[in-house]
Order: sequence, then structure tokens, then C-alpha cells
Amino acid sequence: MKRVLHVVLIALVTLAVSQPVTARVTGLPDFTELMDEAGPAVVNIRVTQYGNRAGEGGQEQSPRYHDGEEMPDFFRRFFGQPNDPRFGRPDRVGAGSGFIMEADGYIITNHHVIEDADQIIVRLADRREYEAELIGSDELSDIALIKIDEENLPTLEFGDSDRLKAGEWVAAIGSPFNFEQSITAGIVSAKGRSNAAQQYVPFIQTDVAINQGNSGGPLLNMDGEVVGINSWILSSGGGYIGLSFSIPIEVAASAVQQLRETGSVQRGLLGVVVGAVTRELAEALGLERPIGAMVNEVSPDSAADRAGIMPGDVILEFNGTELETWNELPPLVGANPPGTEAEVLVSRNGETRSFDVVLDALPAGETESAMEEQAAARSRNLLGLDVESISAAERGELGDPEGGVIVSNVDSDAAWRAGVRPGDVILMINNRVIGGIGDFDEAMEDLEAGKAVALRIWRNGNTAFIAYTPREEEAD
Repeated sequence: MKRVLHVVLIALVTLAVSQPVTARVTGLPDFTELMDEAGPAVVNIRVTQYGNRAGEGGQEQSPRYHDGEEMPDFFRRFFGQPNDPRFGRPDRVGAGSGFIMEADGYIITNHHVIEDADQIIVRLADRREYEAELIGSDELSDIALIKIDEENLPTLEFGDSDRLKAGEWVAAIGSPFNFEQSITAGIVSAKGRSNAAQQYVPFIQTDVAINQGNSGGPLLNMDGEVVGINSWILSSGGGYIGLSFSIPIEVAASAVQQLRETGSVQRGLLGVVVGAVTRELAEALGLERPIGAMVNEVSPDSAADRAGIMPGDVILEFNGTELETWNELPPLVGANPPGTEAEVLVSRNGETRSFDVVLDALPAGETESAMEEQAAARSRNLLGLDVESISAAERGELGDPEGGVIVSNVDSDAAWRAGVRPGDVILMINNRVIGGIGDFDEAMEDLEAGKAVALRIWRNGNTAFIAYTPREEEAD
């Protein structure tokens, strides 16, 4: 009898211990129903930019690669002659994805999918094709709205990206490499990511497989609702490596509404240049931890200037929303229309102060001009590298390199293949010591395209030489 009771007790203890673990194991999700319901509303988008219709001197011109090399016969057989040989530059054809938001033919996609397109062709899931009209497009949010002439089309419902959590299952439907109606799945990796081109978008980061042609397609939650628009990937070779980024549906919906009503998107402007609050800065400024956005500059007669915000202030909150990092500020400000009254909480000399601001309008033309100026500055840099000066705080974090400039972006394929990475400190260029930006600019004047250049690099406290041959076309 004692033995029976002993066995029963062991069984009960085992059940009690194992039951909670079993309850947490739910298995992998099934996406078949989601694909059946959402797939019909996802479209393939093919865009064409017409080429030059007059060949030089009427001479036959062979198709060429982007670097000027003639296309081999092998590729001609597989891809065909892009245009009549009497023509000059051939038509350029691209592809992307999108989804139907309204049954009368309104479709959302990316700005970069349809940018500079002369013709936009939409193919539905049932393979019907239509030429689309561009309603409006916004580069800063990478959102475009197009329309086809049809009724009673399948649509997708908008979800709530604010409720997304890291670890949640999501799926993408689109046309990677022009393979239509493809579905991939993964989880939300993080939220609130940013990049320099779309600083007003707090991107959703996922590990969903996204490739060329997925751009503009929907990111869906498990209820089949759109929570994001697939936009870009971070990749060393152009393909998916596990880092994909989507535009939150709230940002897209706001842009689409304005594009539909006015043809453009308006954003609020605070008028400050902000940067990161490092550990050293936080200690020096009397903050408990690195938090907020450091005000480096205030534009004269801007909303911030009129309110009394000064360089050296640390913005802790914007309209009641706390800022963990500096890059959270631009999306918060840009989400408000010009004329919005907002409260800005800052830390100044160890004390918190509140300022009431009335936002100005972000001038789209000036923003585009600034981007063009940055691109022009990069084009004059033969190395294909964007570099910045190093602050005292950054120098300490990097291990106190002597002199140098820090690499903020690598545009050159040759530099990337050689091993140059953002965050590297350039100490020497061809035996010339680089003490700062001035030395770097002078060194650029002596470089020649097609000649190898040697860089002495500081990385993680170690130095090494990296050599590669810059090409003129990489800087154009």
C-alpha cells in the first residue's frame, strides 16, 4: 500500500511540474488561412522608365552593363534585346509589390518602387493587368498611392502597429525577384528603428525574409491585418540576411490620407539639430542615465528658438512622450501638422524645464535640396566614404585613437569588399596622417581614380591597413 501511494505521489508531482511547461508549448503557427484570405489583395507592380529614343548618330548600340561593359550574347539570349538597336539607352524596368486598400482600386506601395516611372502596370492575383495612375508619392516616408480603374476588388484591413511587440509572429506577401504571391514569415525583432533617408519613420524591424520585389507589400499580423509596409533591408550583398524593415501602418495611413487630399505630405518642424546623449554627457549634465536628445543647434527664428530652447538642452519629452534616444524625436515631431502646439520638456543645468512650442512646416523643397547637397558631397569623395569629426566623448568610447575621422557610411562596393565598415577611424591615407576633417579633405585632392589607396584603420582598439582601388564611377 505504501508503495502504491509513493508511486501516485511521484506521478502527481511529475504532472504538476510538467503541466505548465506543456501549456507554454503551442507549436508553430499555420499561415495557410492567412495566405488564402490576404493573398488576393496583394498585387505585383511593374514600372518602366522610358529610355533615350535616339541612338548617337543613328548607330546601332549594344546593351551594356551599368559600368559600360558590353552585355554578352549569353545574357541577350536569356533576357532578350531590351529595345530596338536603333534606339539609345534602353528602357529600364523594375518591379515591386503593393496591396489594395479600397475596393475601387486604390493601392499602396513604396515611393522608391514607382519613383521616376513613366508607366506603372499592376497585376492582380488573378493575373488581370491594369495601367495605374499615380495619385501621390512621398519620399520621406517612402509611401506612394496609385489607382487602377476597377471596382469590387479584394482589400486588406489596417491593423494597429502600436500594439506590436517584439517576438510577435508576422508575415509578408509580395513578389520577391518577381515571383508573385510569395509568403514569408518571422517575428518582430524590434520597433522604432531609423535610417538617414527616412528619419521621420520609426521602422519595424523583423526577421521576415524580404528581398528585391517585396518592397511595397504588406506586413501582416496573425489576424491578416496590415501592420506595416515592407520597405528596405540591411544587407552586405543585396540579399536578405535577417534584417528587414517595414513602415508602421499608422505612418503610411497618415501619408496616404494627405496624398489623397492634397497630393503632398506636410510635417511639423521644431528647428533643432539633435544628437545622442552619451554616458559621459549624461554624467556631465547631471542626468541619471543616457536618455533623450541632445540639442546641438537651434535654427534662428524656428519654433524651438521662439520658445526659448537652447543648444546644450536635452529634450526629455515631446508632448508627453518620453525619449529614450535622440532618433525618436524626428518621427514624433514630423507626425504633427504645422501649427500644432506642443509641450517640450528639457533638462538644462541639471533642472527640468517645460517649453510650449508652435511647430513650423518642414519645407519639402529645402529637405530635398539638403539631400541633393549631401549626395553631391559624397560624389566628390573618391573613396566612397562618408566621414565625420570625432567628439571628445566619442574618442573616449572608441579607445582614444590619436586624431583621425570616423566613417559614418560606406558607399563604395570596393571599400566594403576590402573591409571598411561604419565606425572605423581613419588614421592615415597613403602615409598621410589624418588629424581631422581638414586633413581628410586635403588627402582627397591627391587621390586618383584607378590607383590603389592604403588606409590605416583603428577598430576596437586595434590598427590595421586596408587597401583598395577606388573607381570614379563609384563616386558619381
